[in-house]
Amino acid sequence: MEKACLAADVAVCCGTLLGEGPVWLNREGSLYWVDLKAPAIWRLHAASGRTSCWDAPCRISAIAPRLSGGFIAATERGFALIDPAKDQFEILFTPEPDRPGNRFNDGKVDRYGWFWAGTMDDAEERATGALYRLAPDLDCTRLDDGYRVTNGPAFSPDGSHLYHADTAEQRVFRFTLDAAGFPLTREVFLQFESGDGYPDGMTVDAEGCLWIDLWDGWCVRRFAPDGRPLARISVPTQRPTSCAFGGHAMDTLYITSARYGLSEADLVPQPLAGALFAGKPGVKGVNQPLFAG
Repeated sequence: MEKACLAADVAVCCGTLLGEGPVWLNREGSLYWVDLKAPAIWRLHAASGRTSCWDAPCRISAIAPRLSGGFIAATERGFALIDPAKDQFEILFTPEPDRPGNRFNDGKVDRYGWFWAGTMDDAEERATGALYRLAPDLDCTRLDDGYRVTNGPAFSPDGSHLYHADTAEQRVFRFTLDAAGFPLTREVFLQFESGDGYPDGMTVDAEGCLWIDLWDGWCVRRFAPDGRPLARISVPTQRPTSCAFGGHAMDTLYITSARYGLSEADLVPQPLAGALFAGKPGVKGVNQPLFAG
C-alpha cells in the first residue's frame, strides 16, 4: 500500500518560472538547480542556507558536475561546458542540426561517468525527441528516439537499469543496460492515467526505488523496482518538476517546482509555486557520479 509521507518544507523561496535539474555537489556541500525559463542557475549552500543565482546566456535544462570542475550542461543550443563562478559558458555542439525545432531537456550522469540527456520538440507537439549518451571524450551516441517530452533519466544504484520518461505520454520506460552501460532492452515500467499528473524529473534512492515528480500531480511518488507504489510526498504546488537527494547524510530529498503556465488565479492557493522544497523521506540517496570529461 502506498504510504503518505510528511509534506516537504520550503528550502528556498526562489520563485523560479521553471525550476529543473537539481544536483547535489558533495565537494561544495551545495545543491545546484536551474530555472529553464529565466534562464538562470541557482545554488544553495546547505550548511549556511546561503543562496546564489547566476544569469545564463541561454536556456539551460540540466547540469552535471565535472570531475575537472565546473559542469557539463544540456541547453537549447546543445551540449555546453559551464562554470558560473568563473563566468564560463562554452557551447560544444548540438547532436541535432537537422532538428531545428528541438532543444535539450533533462539529463544526468550514469555510474560510468557518462552524461545522458534527452531532446524534445520545443513546441511539445511532435515526437522528434531523442536520448543521447555523451562520452568523456565528447563522442555522442543517439540511443533512443521518438519522444515528445523527454524526462529523467535516472539510474539504478548498480548501474544495470536506466529509467526515462516521455512526459507527454505519461509513460516511464526502463532500460536494461549491459556491462558497459549501453541499452539492451526497453520496456514500459509505469503508465500513468488521467488525474495522476505527468511524470517529470526523477531520482533513485539507495534501496533501488524510483522517486518521480508528477507535474500537475502536487506530489513526488516512490515506486519499487517492480513498479509497486510505495510512498508519496505532498508539495504545496501542482507542478513539482524534479528531485535529487543531498545533504551531508544524503537523506534530504530536494524538490524543484514551477510557476510556468499557471494563471494568477491558479497561483492564489499556491503562492509557493516555483520554490525549492526539501523533505526527509526516511531513506538515503545515492551519490551521483561526476562527468568524467
